Amino acid sequence: MTGPVELFLNPEIDLEMHAKAYREKGLVQIQNIFEQPTFDAIYEMLYAGMPWRHLLTDANDQPVHFSEEEWAALDQPRRAELMRDALRRASENRGFHYFTYPMIEAYLKGWDKGHPIHQVTELINSPTFLDLGRIVAGIDGITKADAHACQYNPGHYLTRHIDEGEDRERRAAYVLGFTKGWQPDWGGLLLFLKDNQDIDHGFLPRFNNLTIFDIKYLHTVTQVSSFAAAPRLTITGWFRDDAIPG
Repeated sequence: MTGPVELFLNPEIDLEMHAKAYREKGLVQIQNIFEQPTFDAIYEMLYAGMPWRHLLTDANDQPVHFSEEEWAALDQPRRAELMRDALRRASENRGFHYFTYPMIEAYLKGWDKGHPIHQVTELINSPTFLDLGRIVAGIDGITKADAHACQYNPGHYLTRHIDEGEDRERRAAYVLGFTKGWQPDWGGLLLFLKDNQDIDHGFLPRFNNLTIFDIKYLHTVTQVSSFAAAPRLTITGWFRDDAIPG
């Protein structure tokens, strides 16, 4: 995906069927979410064409990200300190570490002008995709969607949490899957947990699917194993109902 490409959702999706499933569980997976040329274009971009940023949490549990240039500019002791601190918090079930591209921030601030990721940002905030969220989640008031691209490599993880948002503006979370050939032994599993921490549902990273789930769910992405032979690729975010600035 090196230039402008028309992006389309699969028009054959039975939204009412998936809405019924969501009403029952607050969780649904939709297969073949994109038409094949759209999926192929986004996959190619995520696999080989992204200016990824290192994402982790700081000492105050707040997310911080570094471009490759910024990360390389840190001296080795400082990088090691950041990683030790992040892993200590992870042992306490806090925080995360993976590669990201903050799509909304990049779009609004004009980063990487002309990069095709901005077309995907527009697609995710198009009437078609937002209507999908409204219908499946049963929330008419959805106004927009957050989005960030993610690449999980060996050692990356996301500890358990709930996706309420700082102002409780999130109404449903979504994960678009672009991962090919993933094996369960490689980790990187999206797990939904019961109150006693047993696994309620678990999903293998897959390609061309969309997972939508209620923000009430405690969930985690297990650490990717050292022998994982491919990256775990997703675009994730939240359907939101806060007002659009006028």
